[in-house]
Amino acid sequence: QVQLAESGGGLVQAGGSLKLSCAVSGLTFSRFAMGWFRQTPGKERELKREFVASIGWSGGATNHADSVKGRFTISRDNAKNTVYLQMDSLKPEDTAVYYCAASPKPGPVKVGYDYWGQGTQFTVSS
Repeated sequence: QVQLAESGGGLVQAGGSLKLSCAVSGLTFSRFAMGWFRQTPGKERELKREFVASIGWSGGATNHADSVKGRFTISRDNAKNTVYLQMDSLKPEDTAVYYCAASPKPGPVKVGYDYWGQGTQFTVSS
């Protein structure tokens, strides 16, 4: 059974930093691209999750959304089956539920994710 478990959410002040983690089990982690997505409050009906960042199999290739480029950094540790999202210079508009996801594609893709975590919420206060 594939499981993705996000952690690290909470409350942080604007301008602060936070690091999310996603522990993965039940699949060959090093053969899956990993991504982070977010869903903001009030948009549940749209069922749309915004792409945040992704990373390829080896971690050498990454892709970050323009809205977070220069502030967020995705990384992975294949020995620990874990993907991370370091978030700096946080803004209130970063408030969301953050989801990690796994794709069998080798590169840092924005779509094509087969497995999803349950999400972790964090709030950036102004």
